[in-house]
Amino acid sequence: MSDSRPIALDAMGGDHAPHEIVAGAVHAVRERGLSIVLVGAPRVLYEALADHDATKEVPIVRAEEALEMNEGALASLRRPRSSIAIACHLVRRGDASAVVSAGSTAGIVATGRLRLKAQQGVLRPAIAVALPTRPTPALLLDAGANAEVKPEMLVQFAHLGAAYAQLAHGIEDPRVGLLTIGSEPEKGNKLVKRAHELLQGSPGLNFAGNVEGHDLLAGTVDVITTDGFTGNVALKTMEGAVRYAFDELRETLSESRLARLGAAMQRSRVRELRRRLDAEAYGGAVLLGLNGTVVIAHGSSKAQGISAACKLAADLSAEGIVSGIADRIAATHRSHRLW
Repeated sequence: MSDSRPIALDAMGGDHAPHEIVAGAVHAVRERGLSIVLVGAPRVLYEALADHDATKEVPIVRAEEALEMNEGALASLRRPRSSIAIACHLVRRGDASAVVSAGSTAGIVATGRLRLKAQQGVLRPAIAVALPTRPTPALLLDAGANAEVKPEMLVQFAHLGAAYAQLAHGIEDPRVGLLTIGSEPEKGNKLVKRAHELLQGSPGLNFAGNVEGHDLLAGTVDVITTDGFTGNVALKTMEGAVRYAFDELRETLSESRLARLGAAMQRSRVRELRRRLDAEAYGGAVLLGLNGTVVIAHGSSKAQGISAACKLAADLSAEGIVSGIADRIAATHRSHRLW
């Protein structure tokens, strides 16, 4: 299954926009064979493309405004002609297969909900992030779109993640865990306790029980459901811990001649571990539950990260993530009516 429509890449969003975004687009076109359209200020983007001798390879769609990285959800209303809004409009109109942006997460979520709308039956769209577990990545959601949720939303996040795991990672019956403070069913606040009850009785869901923070990278489950506040704190804590561990490792391996020799002998293994734990290697987060595929790249992404995000968006669009979620949500509604 393939989709010949291009990826709409928000060229003005991100800490290193537009030059690293343009470089990522050129890499995606030349090295990955993807079709990309850049959305943003034409003159700036044309000059950036010229630096790569790629003015004829990547088309540009004009956008009059751009969301700043420090702007929140309300900016989506104040800037209706922003680059992320135009990118979403291209998807809604059928002129692009997916949206990729490294801009403000709050702005992307708000604009996506406004322009693409939630899929029928979806209570709230959720951000899914792939965690570097083995043999396949575990999906954490929500990772920041919804700070305040109801128990029913946590159940639906689990279904969104299960659909993603099935389509993107080929897991036939994804195991779902509920993130809380203890493995016992009675552990947690009222939200978590009620969500646990609902998850146990949700048809078509392989609920494996509660998981704790130290289980995030254990690979014991394929999908981890939580509210956006908890999920975002857990994700950033884990990212910070990984950075700290690598900084300490680098310092330790340079302390003596013998340590440097050992590091040289293990260089390929260390490099592979760093690559596996690099958030950019996974292409970014996915905003699930909208009438369109939206990938949110890390705000500090450079060319390689942007290219990976475009590849993720293209793959998810080709695999039919939107229709897959629609089918799963419809099936859960039918099951509940039967109950």
